[in-house]
Amino acid sequence: MIHLPPLPPTVIEPIVRRALDEDFGNSGDLTANLLVPATSKGKLMMRAREDGIVAGMQAAQMTYAMVDPGVKFIIQKDDGAPVKKGEIIAVIDGPTRALLSSERVALNFLGRMSGIATLTAQYVKAVKGCKGQTQAVRIAATRKTTPGLRAIEKQAVLAGGGFTHRESLAAAIMIKDNHIALAGGVDKALKAIAKNADHMTRVSVEVDTLAQLKTVLKYTPDVILLDNMNATELAKAVAIVDGFAGRRPILEGSGGVNLETVRGLAETGIDVISIGALTHSAPNFDIGMDAS
Repeated sequence: MIHLPPLPPTVIEPIVRRALDEDFGNSGDLTANLLVPATSKGKLMMRAREDGIVAGMQAAQMTYAMVDPGVKFIIQKDDGAPVKKGEIIAVIDGPTRALLSSERVALNFLGRMSGIATLTAQYVKAVKGCKGQTQAVRIAATRKTTPGLRAIEKQAVLAGGGFTHRESLAAAIMIKDNHIALAGGVDKALKAIAKNADHMTRVSVEVDTLAQLKTVLKYTPDVILLDNMNATELAKAVAIVDGFAGRRPILEGSGGVNLETVRGLAETGIDVISIGALTHSAPNFDIGMDAS
């Protein structure tokens, strides 16, 4: 099981607040307010309706706390915990109106994030035993996240056993094909970076041919991203880097990866496989909310 520290409140609270503002509109929950007495109390159980990995629990718990601090949200399965169909993942006890009004937002967070964590865990399992130059092959997310939800979607990837890649454009230098084209070529781009980049900043360069790889190697970037290469091409890339006399970069494969192809790519000896689908195409994880 993966044990994660919680996200800072300054990061997660605005995300939850926006979701509640969106759902409550200008008048709040008309149905619950008209049908349920203000003094009514109740209890709900959140149950997994399939096997998978739980994530998004912090956002779900905060949802209830922001609607009514009197609600007790008792977590049964922390983020990163495996869960079986039918298992209880949380018990919610308190004012009935708040239980009902918060339900959809809390379930949206849990379903979305648990789906990401579960898909990530499937990729991690698929490459188990494969090694890069110094350690096990890593499965990483990308910046292909839902606008405004990156922090908790990346947290869900961690819960599934993956890694988060760049958190933002400011986290590292990553020179992609359009940067190279607009800079006037790979040599100009890399010379400019070498001259101007802060010494604490890591540099990654994307290549899509083995010829480009050979050119980029002499600049000894920290990471070389091998874009849209098949397993045969990746194996050749690893051999080229193994024969390079200078500092070895981390080799990252990316582009068009799926659960059927990921192990073959991992067996080539690359270090990281980054997969946009972890966050942009993860299916929703089915969670039910039932009165006790």
